[in-house]
Amino acid sequence: MRETMLNPKWDLDSIFPGGSTSETFHTYLENVQENIQNVGSEVDQFNPNDEDADAGVLANIATCLEDAQNKMKEAFAFISCLNAEDMNDKKTDILVARRNELRAEMGAVRTKLNQKLTEINDIAWNELLDKPELKQLRFVLNEKRKKAKELLSPEQEVLINDLEVDGYDAWNQMYNTIIGNMRVEVEEDGEVNSYSVGQASNKLTSPDRSIRKQVFKQLNKEWTRNSDFFGQTLNHLAGFRLQKYKHRNWHHVLKEPLAINRMKQETLDAMWTAINRNKQHFVAFLQKKADLLGQEKLSIYDVNAPISKSVKTSTYTEGAHFIVENFRQFSPKMANFAQMAFENRWIEAEDRPGKRPGGFCTSFPDSKQTRIFMTYSGTSANIATLAHELGHAYHQHVMNDIHGLNQGYAMNVAETASTFAEMIVADASVKRAQTSEEKVALLEDKIKRSIAFFMNIHARFLFERRFYEERQQGMVSVERLNELMIDAQKEAYCEMLDEYDPNFWASKLHFHITGVPFYNFPYTFGYLFSLGIYKYAQEIGSDFEDDYIALLRDTGRMTVEELAEKHLNVDLTKPDFWENAIKLCVEDVETFLSLTTA
Repeated sequence: MRETMLNPKWDLDSIFPGGSTSETFHTYLENVQENIQNVGSEVDQFNPNDEDADAGVLANIATCLEDAQNKMKEAFAFISCLNAEDMNDKKTDILVARRNELRAEMGAVRTKLNQKLTEINDIAWNELLDKPELKQLRFVLNEKRKKAKELLSPEQEVLINDLEVDGYDAWNQMYNTIIGNMRVEVEEDGEVNSYSVGQASNKLTSPDRSIRKQVFKQLNKEWTRNSDFFGQTLNHLAGFRLQKYKHRNWHHVLKEPLAINRMKQETLDAMWTAINRNKQHFVAFLQKKADLLGQEKLSIYDVNAPISKSVKTSTYTEGAHFIVENFRQFSPKMANFAQMAFENRWIEAEDRPGKRPGGFCTSFPDSKQTRIFMTYSGTSANIATLAHELGHAYHQHVMNDIHGLNQGYAMNVAETASTFAEMIVADASVKRAQTSEEKVALLEDKIKRSIAFFMNIHARFLFERRFYEERQQGMVSVERLNELMIDAQKEAYCEMLDEYDPNFWASKLHFHITGVPFYNFPYTFGYLFSLGIYKYAQEIGSDFEDDYIALLRDTGRMTVEELAEKHLNVDLTKPDFWENAIKLCVEDVETFLSLTTA
């Protein structure tokens, strides 16, 4: 990579110039609606019982659907970027509302198509899928047909899609609006500074415990002040979702998230069982960290704190160089992609007020580009996040030439590519440590990721499952939400902390999104699955790159169990794979404990 300083602000103008007032984008948005209407007309005219409704007709609908989806995703990605980079841009709020309307319109088209697929008898259906025009779409078309059989009538499902705009998605939009208006007052060096939620949250990794404690208290003060609003958003989002489940006669709240992630309940159970069996190693780590920080027990705001008072920071350019250099050790193609993303300004990393908290990667399938969003302040955690999001971007990059309907990979395997990229950078940091002290600090940073996936994510999963059980009986009060959150954290962290975060349910965006329920366990799946891939990469060496790309390209057209069996020759429904993956994390803990024991 060239040695010039990199610009930490992304370039959106190369896609649609002019931001939220872009005339080019507004014209494009009109074309998106036309495309949706066109594919809707094709679907309306499609008679599955007509003798002329052969594979060519269905293949043509699939092509029209692919084009409409690509353009819709392009527009939606742009709106998401605008909304994230400036949460105070009121014009973007209007675009978000428009996005929700178009999503509902496309949802209605998909619902009609999928329902019509169920009208084709099994013999004729299998004959259709054997035709050359449709053979490559066998998995995804079968999936659509199967899911459609579990839904209500087309008219009822279309009505649900329409009602979601103001009765479902609007609650998520309200949540984002409230957070965008929140300010956190932090006293530093005798001055009181006002920060956005995202900026203040970055300070929770400060080496100074007094700063962490102050920021935690101030954040909680704001979450508590707005908790009645957040209690409404969470309850009504869940209530809308549960009503859909009730009318569809779905009795298990995990039915939808498991289907979305194309995985079996047995796989999920095997993963959590393996984690619970090994938590004692991470309990030992938390106790040792408390000792090193001079605490009897850690508080929740200490878990991600550095153990070294001097935190090494890197400029954005330095972080980028480090990522590209270490990607190259495993995959020159991935390194070249990352270098291109940095140089072409596909990344928004500037630390400034008004930005949405958190990070994400979004794809522009029509332009065949991606954009990454985060707030970079120079910490090793920021570098890890940047590598993580680049993993997402690379995953999409290697799928750009695949049929659009086969690009719909689930969240759990999406997190595989990202956490694999993150692991490369974290492992490289530890191996290149110059001193024992540096190695301990980097190991600790690496182990914190295991703590996040095995304990923090587990707490989210436990909370959400129990919340939904209670929400089925009626509204859950803010006080009860706080209790559920603390109980889940105590269980997940094996009661190793002396202070928990009762407002975590309010502060975590993932509980309030509408796209994916249980936006938690797929992260842990992706983390452990990526560790299995990482171990595999170390074993086969130079042949890994092409094998890895082949695995990624299959993620949109297989279940996760099929994917693992084909590319790794393992059975995910058994605990063996998960136990072996966890061993890599346990080795880090053992090394850390040996280095920190006098």
